[in-house]
Amino acid sequence: MPAASRARRSPMLARLAVAVAVGVLASGCASNTDGGSSQHDEPGSSGQTAEMEHIHGLGIDPADGMLYAGSHYGLFRVPDEGAPTRVSPIQDFMGFTVAGPNRFLASGHPGEGQDGPSSVGLIESTDGGKSWQPLSLSGEADFHSLEVVAETVFGLNSMTGAFMVSIDGRDWQTRSTAPIVDFAVNPTDTSEVVATSEQGPARSQDGGKTFQLLSGAPLLVLVDWATDGTLLGMAPDGAVHVSTDGGATWKARGRLAGAPEALHVQDADDVYVAAGGAVWESTDGGNSFTQRHGTS
Repeated sequence: MPAASRARRSPMLARLAVAVAVGVLASGCASNTDGGSSQHDEPGSSGQTAEMEHIHGLGIDPADGMLYAGSHYGLFRVPDEGAPTRVSPIQDFMGFTVAGPNRFLASGHPGEGQDGPSSVGLIESTDGGKSWQPLSLSGEADFHSLEVVAETVFGLNSMTGAFMVSIDGRDWQTRSTAPIVDFAVNPTDTSEVVATSEQGPARSQDGGKTFQLLSGAPLLVLVDWATDGTLLGMAPDGAVHVSTDGGATWKARGRLAGAPEALHVQDADDVYVAAGGAVWESTDGGNSFTQRHGTS
């Protein structure tokens, strides 16, 4: 089951970054850091190199094991070696997740010259990101976090602050409007959700209807749940924390320089993070990272 792709761009995140800088743990999260390659392509082209800036989401396509990054300028394939290539039209992917082989879900804003409202709602690609079709909530939702577990879609709508759930990507239920920043759903139990907030991580055991703060947990900005039950979180300063009991206790691991912008946990060992204008990869569960792409 693919985990969600992550990224945040909101006033709440900015407050969290400021709060960490002054040592006040009851405030906000990390803001995004500009960065990316210096390569360009022509608007509307596909398969060529282009600027990959403001990365909003990461995910692995099970069809070919390729890493994809949703960004301010479109969706990119990020190979082990060589430059990323943009596969989609130029538009702003604020939320992105891999839902299955060659099947992606996303949200955000249209590109220059594209028709439709300023927020695209939930859109879907079934050809590996080359083309996209609207599914629901056009003009009504801008999901900054998306996840698919057991064919159920979970989303955090930045326009309303609502944590929303859909079994088909078309009809939605608002579960809560708790002030959360990011979330992760237990891949074996969709009633369990862990979310980040300005006050610290919180857990829901009723599918996101209510959340309770996790006492003693580190302040986190991004979270993702591996299929083996490992929950991994990123602090605003790039520190990695891991929990194997649903967030009740945490252990510190490695650290990245720069504020984390997007997180994808493929399994307990394979972790991908966008931070400091680069994409980083860990093969030891977040203890150490190597740079896969970027200018850092």
